[in-house]
Amino acid sequence: MFAVIKTGGKQYRVAPDDVLEIGKIDGEPGTIVQLNEVLVVGGDTPVLGVPAVAGASVAVEVLDHKRGPKVIAFKKRRRKNSRRKRGYRDELTLIRVSEILTDNAKPTKGPRPKKAKAEAPAAEAAE
Repeated sequence: MFAVIKTGGKQYRVAPDDVLEIGKIDGEPGTIVQLNEVLVVGGDTPVLGVPAVAGASVAVEVLDHKRGPKVIAFKKRRRKNSRRKRGYRDELTLIRVSEILTDNAKPTKGPRPKKAKAEAPAAEAAE
């Protein structure tokens, strides 16, 4: 099963357990957020929205907030001794799709537990 969602002015084709970067959304890392603007729900019988599928949503887990690569906008007017250099970085959110919901269903899966960091066996051998 897959879905096409719209967020941040862009459209993404997602399936359960997909990890992707989207424009920044609200939510602390480790929480479940529902994205309600679903354009298509695919599977055995695809459902197309006009413009969105009624009652459909996608539950995603927020993994991290970060910033994208720096983009430089450099403008120069020749022979005028005029130039401008400006830069910016996009605010991004890393998400994992947990489930695709239909018929106004609520998310059933919670956030995945974090993996515990294992002790380094080399440190024990050194002692």
